[in-house]
Amino acid sequence: MKLIVKWLLAACALLLVAYLYPGVQIQSFTAALIAAAVIGLFNVVLRPVLVILTLPVTVITLGLFLFVINALLFWAAASLMDGFGVNGFWAAMLGSLIYSALMLVVDAALKTIR
Repeated sequence: MKLIVKWLLAACALLLVAYLYPGVQIQSFTAALIAAAVIGLFNVVLRPVLVILTLPVTVITLGLFLFVINALLFWAAASLMDGFGVNGFWAAMLGSLIYSALMLVVDAALKTIR
């Protein structure tokens, strides 16, 4: 049940990102649901592999390269879908930062709910 609530809130967070920042476009709530699932899947499957492969660069940049990895995954998810679009890398960077901040709020809110 908690997973479904988090998925719905992640889709709402994506809609809020698209509302707050014009570099990210989402056409419908259905597209936001699919995009949230794709981003979540990328974060579970691809992100750990990319973090390990780029560990030397991440250490040299004191962890700042993780922002690049997040932006690339956000951009990749947008490139796979028709209803979700991002206007380039820097739009993906800012969009992923806003989305990550919103998901921190969602995670904190869901921790208080048992």
